[in-house]
Amino acid sequence: MIRTGDDYRDSIRDGRDVFVNGETVRDVTTHPMFRPLVDIRAKIYDMAHAPETAPIMTIKRDDDVQAIGNALPFTQADWWAKRRATDLVLDTVGGIVTRVGDETAGEMWSLYDAKDALHALDPQFSGNIETHIAALTQTDPFHVSANTDPKLGQDSDMRLHVVRETDAGIIVRGAKYETAAAYANQAFTKPTISDWGDGDGSAYALGFICDLSARGLKFICRTGFAGRASAEDYPLSNRFDEIDTLVIFDDVLIPWENVLFYRSVKAAMIVRATLHRYSAFAFMQRSLKFADMMIGAALLNLRQSGLDRLQPVQEKLAQLACYREGINAHLSAALAMAERSPGGLMMPNQSLLYTGRVLAGSQLAQMMHLARELCGGQVSLTPDIASFKASETAPWLDKVYTLDDEWIAEDRRKLLAFARDLLNSDYAGHRLSFQLFAQSPPYAHLASVYRNFDWDGPIAFVKEAAGLSERVMGDKTLTCADSPTSRWFSSAPQAVETTP
Repeated sequence: MIRTGDDYRDSIRDGRDVFVNGETVRDVTTHPMFRPLVDIRAKIYDMAHAPETAPIMTIKRDDDVQAIGNALPFTQADWWAKRRATDLVLDTVGGIVTRVGDETAGEMWSLYDAKDALHALDPQFSGNIETHIAALTQTDPFHVSANTDPKLGQDSDMRLHVVRETDAGIIVRGAKYETAAAYANQAFTKPTISDWGDGDGSAYALGFICDLSARGLKFICRTGFAGRASAEDYPLSNRFDEIDTLVIFDDVLIPWENVLFYRSVKAAMIVRATLHRYSAFAFMQRSLKFADMMIGAALLNLRQSGLDRLQPVQEKLAQLACYREGINAHLSAALAMAERSPGGLMMPNQSLLYTGRVLAGSQLAQMMHLARELCGGQVSLTPDIASFKASETAPWLDKVYTLDDEWIAEDRRKLLAFARDLLNSDYAGHRLSFQLFAQSPPYAHLASVYRNFDWDGPIAFVKEAAGLSERVMGDKTLTCADSPTSRWFSSAPQAVETTP
């Protein structure tokens, strides 16, 4: 059943313990700091029902209508459909939302690929994977993903771990950071990159689906940007701030049917090695939209005064365009060169996907600074909306900011406010930091490239071109076959024939 927006709102009115800005939140659906994103998530649910958007937002399989974001990808066409749906959502809401479920569903597909390997390690939990993937497609929950740990000592009681076992399940204690957890339904909770403890029986090497309405959970949220200042002055901060949450597990029961792996460092390694195999695509697609927003804000500011005709300015705009098209090229090529996964799904070409992710993340700060330069100093100098409305100052501001019949003061003010919030505000700085670590730190991004790039091709070419003998062991370079992924999978991913 595809949920409605009201179904979703009702599902998170469950008495959970949410705290923000020193206060207890009684209802996240109405609280001013949470409501903007709750409304956007509800809007996405409603788009699956609206006649004009339902054909793009849903897919029919086995007589069931599924949300396209949750549906397993079996073909390239499935991926193009997912891309169209995400574009439709971002265009409809008029901005970027990152943690709304479609990007974290991909981590469940990675589990689907790993189910045989996890079964070989511990058969008692492998069946839970398919059960939860079926639930994701059939019950349509708001699904997020928790793996970021607070920086803690090795012996800290707040490192997420198993306290004890019961007939009903395991009791866990500790803490995790998770964006959107306070207003989501469930989270795939697993270890971070290397926090698995010592020995294969480590109590820290566990993964499970957490019902976010469970007793014992506490959600301690950072203060949101919404409501701090006028929405006229900060249009993005007030509409698109996704609240990050420190989730406290205070002896929380995780039923056995929700446990995916437990006391298995090898299982944790499998999950971490393949975690972003699919979700990196959605991450990059948001980066593409962010590039479009920077280009649009910069170019409109330049065209007001005709500065876009200057050669030095065009060169800077071309740099932004190269960044944007670099992301677009990696996204499109990753689909055009898609691969069959070990579990039989269709996955974006892994080398192209991960190198594109590095491009998008590593150059973002530079591109934001370039966009600031192109937008000019007025982005940081323009008075706020109150001054544009006050009787004593409005006439002067109207005169100063009106250029001609096309660019009146109000439109210029709106554009400058948009650019300021996109590039200069607290929200802008937060997004930059968030993008840097949203899918792992930069060194992990490069490690994924190293594991998935085909090193054999360049080596074989140079051996042949240089006339090296067969005694030269070029195949000792780390390749996909040596990656943590394929240590546990019997066959490497296979390329498929494609039709763009």
